[in-house]
Amino acid sequence: MTTSIELQQIGDLPCWQITHQGAQLLIAEQGAQVLAYQRDDNPPLIWLSDQAEYHKGQGLRGGVPVCWPWFGALERNPAEVQAMHQGTVPAPAHGLVRTLDWRLQDISEQDGAVIAEFCFDSRDQPLADWPHAVELSLRIRLDQRLHLELTSHNHGPQPVFLSQALHAYFAVSNIHDVQVEGLHGCRYIDTLQNWESRLQQGPLHFTGETDRIYLDVPSQVNIRDPHWHRRIHLQSSGSHSAVVWNPWTEKSRLLSQFAADAWQGMLCIETANVLEDRIELAPGGKHRLTLTLWESSLDI
Repeated sequence: MTTSIELQQIGDLPCWQITHQGAQLLIAEQGAQVLAYQRDDNPPLIWLSDQAEYHKGQGLRGGVPVCWPWFGALERNPAEVQAMHQGTVPAPAHGLVRTLDWRLQDISEQDGAVIAEFCFDSRDQPLADWPHAVELSLRIRLDQRLHLELTSHNHGPQPVFLSQALHAYFAVSNIHDVQVEGLHGCRYIDTLQNWESRLQQGPLHFTGETDRIYLDVPSQVNIRDPHWHRRIHLQSSGSHSAVVWNPWTEKSRLLSQFAADAWQGMLCIETANVLEDRIELAPGGKHRLTLTLWESSLDI
C-alpha cells in the first residue's frame, strides 16, 4: 500500500497527515498531539471533537494530549511535584507543554513503519515558573499498531519530580454499552466521591459521570465495544496508574469544543504516572512511558 506523509495547515496549526498500510494518522506540531487515528474503513480508534478549534496556544479537544510535568490541577499532585513549580500565579491544568510548539526532529518511513519524533527541551524553551533542565521527546511509530513513547531526560544537577499522562480520547459506539476490561481488583480514587479510595469489582461499566484514578494498573487493559464488534487494546510500560473519564450530561455543557451529546461517543483512558506513581528523575536520569494501541474483532 502507498505511504504518504504530508504537511497540512489546519487553522493556525501545522499538522502532519500520514497514510500507511491502510491507517490514517494526524499529528499536530503544537503539543506533539496525535489528533486522529483509524484503520481502513473501521470507526476511528482515537476520538476528536467535531467542534475542535485549531488555534495557536489553545488546547484542542480530543486526540492524545501530552500532560506534563504535572497532571490535572497542580494542587492535587504530590508535594514534590508541586514544589517544582515556583510561580505565584495559578498553574494551568495538565501542565505546560500541551499548547506549545514542539520541534520535529524527524519523520520518515523505516523498516515498514512511519516514525515521527518530536522534542521539547526546556533548556531551549524555558517554561514559565518551572526552572528545570528537562528534555522531553515523543516518538510516534505507525505500523500495524500505533506506538507512543514519551521520554523525559533530566539534564539538570538536581532531582526532578513530575507527573504526566498520555490523555487519550477513544472513540466508542455508545458509552452506555462499552466496558473496560483488566481493572478488576485495582484500587481507585473516585474524585467525584470526595476522593475516596475504592476497589474495582469486575469490568468497568458506565452509568454516569466518571472520573477515577486507578492505581496498580496492569500493563494491558481493553475497551470492549459490542456495537462496533471490536476491542481496543491499550498496552503500556513505565506506568502503574491510569485515569478513566467521561463527563456525561451535566459536565458536557461546561466543556469547550464539546457538543452537548459528544459524551456518548467518547471515553478517556489516560496512561499515566500520577499520585503515588509519580516520577523522580535523578540528575542525568531518564523515564520512558509507552503506550501501544490496536484493535481486534469481537466475537459476539
